[in-house]
Amino acid sequence: MKFHIEPAIFDEVPEFKVAIIHYNRTTVSDSPQMLKGRLQLFQEQLFFELEERSFNEIDGIREWRKVWKALGADPNRYRPSVEALYRRVSKQDYLKSHSSAIDLNTLFSLQYGIPSGMYNRETLFGDIRVTTGQAEDGYDGLNGRFNSLHNILILKDGYSPFGSPYVDSVRSAITEETTEILHVLFLRPDMGVEEAQSLANACGTMFTSINGGEATASILHQGKPSIEVPDLTPHERSNY
Repeated sequence: MKFHIEPAIFDEVPEFKVAIIHYNRTTVSDSPQMLKGRLQLFQEQLFFELEERSFNEIDGIREWRKVWKALGADPNRYRPSVEALYRRVSKQDYLKSHSSAIDLNTLFSLQYGIPSGMYNRETLFGDIRVTTGQAEDGYDGLNGRFNSLHNILILKDGYSPFGSPYVDSVRSAITEETTEILHVLFLRPDMGVEEAQSLANACGTMFTSINGGEATASILHQGKPSIEVPDLTPHERSNY
């Protein structure tokens, strides 16, 4: 499986980059109390911080609004997922615990101020492209409705779009049966590659310390727009 960023993205956002973390043979379960407590405490602390700061003062939100506009989307109508999370926290509409994988994904997004998505590797087929949605692109999302993805950054496999820094799809959702995960961190464009690699490594280490398995992290950017992700064996695919 090739995971690559289409050249047209760099035409509009030259410093665009994402982190790809492949979790292999992991175990998703109910979150340990430590993780639940950490997620809740972080949201409570963030609530007080947001009373003193506007959303546009958050580096990740400000930068991803610029990405949205550069690609032709309206960030006031279709907010990047990190901004949607921050707005929930600002209303004390705190996110509840879901699983040991989803809770970490939420924590990483809030902590680093970036969109972040985890995808069930066993549901994905063929190569994966990071591209901009066309008029016909859309899917049933985790927000409970069908989402049009025209001019919005998307992840698209050989079948259809399955993820986005806007909202993710039902098709690629993580469950407690998931053992192979692709984790995509939609990094701030102004972040250097070395800093991005350190961030991705830290996320991978924390994830495997709770969920087990192995983590392999790579940064894709204009100088390295693609990587190869190991294909699943027929046995791994048949377990889905």
